[in-house]
Amino acid sequence: MSHESCLFPNDKRRPQVTPADPASMRVRAYQPDTPEVRADLARQYDCIAEMDRQCGQKLKALEQAGVADDTIVIYYGDNGGITPRSKRFLHASGTHVPLILYVPPKWRHLAPAAPGARVGSPVHFVDVAATVLALAGVARPAYLQGVPFAGGKGETPRRLAFCSRDRMDERYDMVRSVTDGRWLYIRNFRPEIPYVEPLSYMFRARGYQSWARLAEEGRLTPATAMFWGRKPSEELYDLANDPDNVVNLAGRAEQTGRLDEMRRALRDHMLATVDNGLLPEGCEEQGFEASRRAGAWPLAQTLDTALLASAQDADNLPALVRAARDPAMPVRWWAAIGLGILGRKAVSAAPVLTALCADASGYVRVAAADALARQGRCDLALPVLQRAMEDLSAPWCSLQACNALDRLGEAARPLLPAIRAFSGRVAEDEAFSSPQAYPRRILGHLLDLLEGRCKPLAGQEELGVRNEEVNRARAMKSS
Repeated sequence: MSHESCLFPNDKRRPQVTPADPASMRVRAYQPDTPEVRADLARQYDCIAEMDRQCGQKLKALEQAGVADDTIVIYYGDNGGITPRSKRFLHASGTHVPLILYVPPKWRHLAPAAPGARVGSPVHFVDVAATVLALAGVARPAYLQGVPFAGGKGETPRRLAFCSRDRMDERYDMVRSVTDGRWLYIRNFRPEIPYVEPLSYMFRARGYQSWARLAEEGRLTPATAMFWGRKPSEELYDLANDPDNVVNLAGRAEQTGRLDEMRRALRDHMLATVDNGLLPEGCEEQGFEASRRAGAWPLAQTLDTALLASAQDADNLPALVRAARDPAMPVRWWAAIGLGILGRKAVSAAPVLTALCADASGYVRVAAADALARQGRCDLALPVLQRAMEDLSAPWCSLQACNALDRLGEAARPLLPAIRAFSGRVAEDEAFSSPQAYPRRILGHLLDLLEGRCKPLAGQEELGVRNEEVNRARAMKSS
């Protein structure tokens, strides 16, 4: 009922509740105060109220069936919300979900606290399965992650909860977070990719469209402008005093100890869970079982290279150049990404990146070409990206090339005929004919951009590409 699609124009849901007044909505500090955002907030409230009404009907049905006294109810959401900067994002607005546990009187000994109490320890989605087993008195298997938040006997409550963001439909990113309920630490492994990307499904909501309009007009406040442009490598928020997460404390000297503690916790968790988001999507090492085979890939070394790559620190250049020559593909891949993140600060590494454009791995070739393009060497990058884009035998590598080309925007103009031709191929190819036709979506946006049907989002016009490269592409357009 309250899925984000309820915000889209012409949605057919009709909540049977008194409509909320958009003027009464609290617009968060990070959101622009536009009529569209207020309308989205009111629509969300209406749909939640309707969902609550329907849940009430389900509870009444339990009573009528005579099983309410023997039914434990766990009520929770799957993301923090549906208005701008909630779903898909790791700030509290996107990850703090409702969770209500009802335990009938005869089973109250299984409850974690008295009726009406609020439990402060964080809960993770993986805890739900463990809790259901504990409530049923079933021992959970050793392989099952999760800590019961009810029914457990002598269980230590969870201290930290972890979240992740990777590919969203056709757009890539990699973000990880950890929270203890008071503090939220976010690590952006791809800081060169802006928070807000032109994700086709997300931008069907009018609130996002209005935010983009204000950004283009230069009418954002400091808080609402944080969402546009390059991300910091690290974020730290005080959830008690900054619930909207608009004051990043990661650079404060007094937070050094807390930062170090949360960095260690996140690193330990990524190692313990074998975080295969560190691998390029589609590679043979990436599957759940494949990524856990002994010796399949150097997990700790890859993570440490990813941390170096995402630090946006030119002092890491020598280490990244060494990593670019490593025998392990994931290490070379992150080295290439890191050199791309540094942009023109890494021009001395152009020969290394040029060599990586002939790497045995298509994923490394795409990352190296993307990095060269960010240094202004589109003459070297575009042929590599075109070959990867057109290789349907490696669809995920093709999608990564499409992402790189779309981020280049105007600088990708020399490939316009090839992009048109390939877009036609994927539109007709059976493997890409479903609604999950990600290459078609992203190339559709790029074609709209190059053919003048849309503009780049604010702050994303050139993404580090040298002005002379863009001017050269524009000159080719005029000729």
